[in-house]
Amino acid sequence: MFINNSSKMLFFFFLIFSTLLTISSNSWLGCWIGLEINLLSFIPLISNSNNLFSSEASLKYFLIQSIASINFLFFILMTMIFKNFLMNFLIMIMMNSSMFMKMGSVPFHFWFPNMAEGLMWFNNFILMTWQKISPMIILSYYFNMKLMILMIIFNTIIGALGGMKQTSLRKLMAFSSINNLGWMLAAMMLSENLWFFYLLIYSFMISIMCFLFNFMNIFFINQLFIIKMNILIKINLLINFLSLGGLPPFLGFFPKWIIINFSINNNLIFMILIMIMMSLIILFYYIRIIYSSIMFNYFKMKWFNFHSNYKMFLINMFSFFSISMMIINSFFFF
Repeated sequence: MFINNSSKMLFFFFLIFSTLLTISSNSWLGCWIGLEINLLSFIPLISNSNNLFSSEASLKYFLIQSIASINFLFFILMTMIFKNFLMNFLIMIMMNSSMFMKMGSVPFHFWFPNMAEGLMWFNNFILMTWQKISPMIILSYYFNMKLMILMIIFNTIIGALGGMKQTSLRKLMAFSSINNLGWMLAAMMLSENLWFFYLLIYSFMISIMCFLFNFMNIFFINQLFIIKMNILIKINLLINFLSLGGLPPFLGFFPKWIIINFSINNNLIFMILIMIMMSLIILFYYIRIIYSSIMFNYFKMKWFNFHSNYKMFLINMFSFFSISMMIINSFFFF
């Protein structure tokens, strides 16, 4: 993608630079400038003149992020004008809402799955991981505890229930991302180091899924039933889906287990109970996809046959790392 296109490389560099600028800034205005550079560098990466869906997605992204940025700038100015407690409380709520809109959090999540539908897998990976860093860092500076708990509960519920009837894998991964955003917010509320650890593990898991789907050129669930996949690819799908859902022996359970421990220690019992129940729903529809793709009979079309190459070797290696966490987890449990 980037090797043959120098302009894409430039915008990708600015994407990384803008996030670092936001994180290292010591003023609200600096954070806002970083967010704007991030927006203007991500749009050329996702827009494609040959693909109407990508063009539509880039326009949606521009409009949503612009509204959130305008709100953020407006409430930065409001903090400088008003000093009384009630106004500061309202400003805090509205600034938090701007960041929730930028992340695609509930109740501002409607743009997120529709936009994910129009993007390629690599752009989806950036949207679900890197683009969440700046708003979450800003949110960690200045947030309301009760609003945060409410957002965590709603994110996990909507993320779990929204993916139930999806046939598009990109929309399904978007709703999975909304659910994981709830876990990320919970981790950030407890500790920034825990949030960073969760983000790293989640980015690793979602990168394997996006890489695998991109390699097989799959965008819809029914493609998993008709493509001639060897048993190794099916096992990889099984491992990575269960890991992403947070099933105990796999890598994905490890950060969730730490969040559960910290939440119980901080008496957030109701919140963590809802989160665990919603994780079970997510696991249900992941297992439904895997079970169907393994058990369904299909026509073995020759043009859908895959040969082993270095990409498949990388996927196998990452999947092995995901399953090897069973050994590491066992040391922590016993």
